Amino acid sequence: MNEANTPRHVVITGAAGALGRAVVQHFLVQGARVALIDHRMDHLTASFPGLDNSQHLLVEADVTSVPSMAQAARGILSAFKQVDALIHIAGGFEMGDAVHALDRAAWDRMMNLNAWSFVAVTQALVPSMIERKGGSVVAVSAKTASRGLAAMSAYIASKSALQRLVEASAAELLAHGIRVNSIAPSVLDTPANRSAMPNANPAGWVSTGVAAETIGFLVSPAAAALHGQHLTLDA
Repeated sequence: MNEANTPRHVVITGAAGALGRAVVQHFLVQGARVALIDHRMDHLTASFPGLDNSQHLLVEADVTSVPSMAQAARGILSAFKQVDALIHIAGGFEMGDAVHALDRAAWDRMMNLNAWSFVAVTQALVPSMIERKGGSVVAVSAKTASRGLAAMSAYIASKSALQRLVEASAAELLAHGIRVNSIAPSVLDTPANRSAMPNANPAGWVSTGVAAETIGFLVSPAAAALHGQHLTLDA
């Protein structure tokens, strides 16, 4: 392991999910200290029962809440002193009504989970990166963010908004030595997706391991020239 090329302190939101667990494993193998954020502590303790809490952090926080994320960031920075990489995985998916019948609550739910959460999370942790003049931020957007599809308007709009936020943030933080990018998977091969789509063929889906490796690439020096990009993952 080359310590100079490895993020030493990594914050991961949505850590207890299927992709989150794969990303956590990737960075643990790299020797990083990780701060794992989920909206419920019991999800974290169930997902990471053997994690060394003297080295790593389990943090319960609401990624859509500015005060909750600010409190989480204070604890993380007190323990870690710095954040080298911020991986924002937390989000949500749901099918919905046609645009002309869309419910405002469904719209707000998708926008909060998938777009506003990026603002709340980066607002809490990016200032410490600016102070250090370095770091990398990776969000999880979606391949479908590129065009509208029936019965998915709120979800796709929120992931498209997330991509525009990533691009804007990349432009704003470039001068501070901070890179901001996203991965844009098609369908991730997770237990939840297999359960939701029992008749689909998962052979063409993207494994969480591959997605985790791609995130690892984006925070590595090999991706130093990538700013505001969305790497489409498609098997």
